[in-house]
Amino acid sequence: MIDAQGLQLVFPSQDGPVEALKDIDLTVSRGDFVSFIGPSGCGKTTLLRAIAGLEQPTGGTLTINGMSPDAARKSRAYGYVFQAAGLYPWRSIARNISLPLEIMGFSRAEQNRRVADALELVELGGFGRKYPWQLSGGMQQRASIARALAFDADILLMDEPFGALDEIVRDHLNEQLLELWKRTGKTIVFVTHSIPEAVFLSTRIVVMSPRPGRITQVIDSPLPRDRPLDIRDTPAFLDVAHQVRDGLRAEHAYD
Repeated sequence: MIDAQGLQLVFPSQDGPVEALKDIDLTVSRGDFVSFIGPSGCGKTTLLRAIAGLEQPTGGTLTINGMSPDAARKSRAYGYVFQAAGLYPWRSIARNISLPLEIMGFSRAEQNRRVADALELVELGGFGRKYPWQLSGGMQQRASIARALAFDADILLMDEPFGALDEIVRDHLNEQLLELWKRTGKTIVFVTHSIPEAVFLSTRIVVMSPRPGRITQVIDSPLPRDRPLDIRDTPAFLDVAHQVRDGLRAEHAYD
């Protein structure tokens, strides 16, 4: 689904070029749940945006479904969930979710069907007529995920969608996201700063170094795909978490 080889990205600046990504080699297969983790400024979001065609690599190759990122973006190969829900306050939840469908030219009947399906997927059935300010932060993020799912793209790109939420809500949304992944079979690429979140959600965890962002380790998770929250107390979970933490420390992530 996603293939990067020797990927590099350098930003120009007044103080000289800034090397954001260097020598990125990564393959994401269909149905994977891959998390990027690393210190602030290591290029996690930049890599996600490059996959989305929102940043232009300056070296190497990157393909999405065999296409360039720009072609994949134009063919709606992915849905993107940002750190903030980004819902328009003057549109109802249903009309926020239908916005990309309106832009794509779907009929009103098809829009209504897809919106209803997406709301059910994120357990927001019955909230379509509400407005963003009437929903909690967690519910707004679920609406944002529904918007990304509405046009049924194969890939879901998620940039720290739960980072601003409290731990109880975050745990619940992590469980819901795993259930959604199991039900839809989407390929998910997820950015996080949280080691427990990365381990709980992922089939593979990509550990990144401080700038210039490099992939220093890819950890395959041995955990089963059905994961209750209490799996976090098991030796297998803690072993993967220790591997991630050791990988971050080895690259001086906390200096």
